[in-house]
Amino acid sequence: MVGFESFLEPSSTERKIGMAYDVPEGVDIMGKYDAEFAKILTKDALQFVADLQSEFRNHIKYALECRKEAKIRYNNGGLPGFDPATKYIREGEWVCAAVPPAVADRRVEITGPVGRKMIINALNSGAKVFMADFEDALSPSWENLMGGQVNLRDAVNRTISFHDKARNRVYKLNDQTAKLFVRPRGWHLPESHIFIDGEPATGCLVDFGLYFFHNCMAFRRTQGEGFGPFFYLPKMEHSREAKIWNNVFERAEKLSGIEKGSIRATVLIETLPAVFQMDEILYELRDHSVGLNCGRWDYIFSYVKTFQAHPDRLLPDRVLVGMTQHFMRSYSDLLIRTCHKRGVHAMGGMAAQIPIRDNPVANEAALELVRKDKLREVKAGHDGTWAAHPGLIPAIMEVFTNSMGNKANQIHTVKREDAVNLTEEDLLQRPRGVRTMEGLRHNTRVGIQYLAAWLTGTGSVPLYNLMEDAATAEISRVQNWQWLKYGVELDGDGLGVKVTLELFGRVVEDEMTRIEREVGQEKFKKGMYKEACKIFTRQCTKPMLDDFLTLDAYNHIVNHYPKGSSSRL
Repeated sequence: MVGFESFLEPSSTERKIGMAYDVPEGVDIMGKYDAEFAKILTKDALQFVADLQSEFRNHIKYALECRKEAKIRYNNGGLPGFDPATKYIREGEWVCAAVPPAVADRRVEITGPVGRKMIINALNSGAKVFMADFEDALSPSWENLMGGQVNLRDAVNRTISFHDKARNRVYKLNDQTAKLFVRPRGWHLPESHIFIDGEPATGCLVDFGLYFFHNCMAFRRTQGEGFGPFFYLPKMEHSREAKIWNNVFERAEKLSGIEKGSIRATVLIETLPAVFQMDEILYELRDHSVGLNCGRWDYIFSYVKTFQAHPDRLLPDRVLVGMTQHFMRSYSDLLIRTCHKRGVHAMGGMAAQIPIRDNPVANEAALELVRKDKLREVKAGHDGTWAAHPGLIPAIMEVFTNSMGNKANQIHTVKREDAVNLTEEDLLQRPRGVRTMEGLRHNTRVGIQYLAAWLTGTGSVPLYNLMEDAATAEISRVQNWQWLKYGVELDGDGLGVKVTLELFGRVVEDEMTRIEREVGQEKFKKGMYKEACKIFTRQCTKPMLDDFLTLDAYNHIVNHYPKGSSSRL
């Protein structure tokens, strides 16, 4: 395949297809036909995805099998730790490739799903980077995924606009915009609307492949200053998974004719096993890395999941598991030290707060919490951080700029050599705090409402002045499961009751009544709250903990259309 530029526009043959996608041999599309989607799902683009799937399918399956083996070890009492076999990598003096000038300054990044209006607002937000999300902030319906690809193509080409009919306002890109990063789904998630050689495609290869195929050349001109495209990579547990991504990148670079090392990616350290693999992950991606990020909400979720068979490691209320907990602070400090030693960005965590427009006092109190959190991050040595809402950006930008001045980052000025003494025990220390009935209720209320929104196509949900995504719903689920599994005592509110199935049943009933009252009867009836309640309750009460809530719920949003709508022409 020669350069991708010639494939950006549909051919005359493709324009004549009508109501079917033109697919290569071995590919079947089970999603609904749409003329705009067909411009993304071209025969050449699908062949590119199929080639990636064919080349890396078995490597991905092996990596996922290794995850299962690690899970068995942890469930039998084992603990994650540093691998003696890769000590030479951790102690070596290597560095990653130099950071591209286009993304040297990443002091504030905004994240969000790939909706059209969201993309425009985020790129115009004043942040340095926008991470467009196909993962935790997106409900992966066919329409959301393919619509997101259309939107990103238009954003890269700077032709994107959105007409808000309710407000009679047209949204367009400013002259100066944030740099675009894209987060594909994790290795574990399938794309069940596209079959390759008779089995569902790997979701992240679909997300990456379609976006890269249609945008790599234009991105390098309009955004990357000769580099790119840029990505965020989620949910890794081991460096072998980073090696697969590195090979995918090299394959894509070769097929498109761009220089090796053009593609750059930041890896989210959001699983407990991965914190012991940070050097190894950067080493595998050393030609393509632009750092690591503290994915702290998923990290808390992973702590519970990793220690699901360890009743001595029960979490307190989730509001108490912040960055001041020793195991969380140790994770952040080691990440900074590791990244700066290897010459790349150490990105901080998400500020999930959203403006409280009807209560200025509460809004200022929330902003002050954000400022304190971000001041802690920049003083610790982070080069940038995440915000969930544009309203937070000025305050966060001020905190980072006051501390960093005109420096683009702190890679070469804050080394954190003190973190070299952090041990496995520091990274695994049991979190401290109490458990309360309100904690159980809040988990249940948030989990059900998030899942109800997810089932109806929304993956980023404002709840109780926070922007919730799949990570926070996962914390709610696994914490409820853990408390039920071990019959914990709610010791923080003077009640002293134990969490039982009977108690949980009453809590679910109470919280459903409260949800109906809060959202209103009409919205409650039209929404999928009852379906969400069934799924969430089942997940919390299963004898064995499912790895991901979204894998179970995904089956409820997959809609296959007659095979005739995806016939080969």
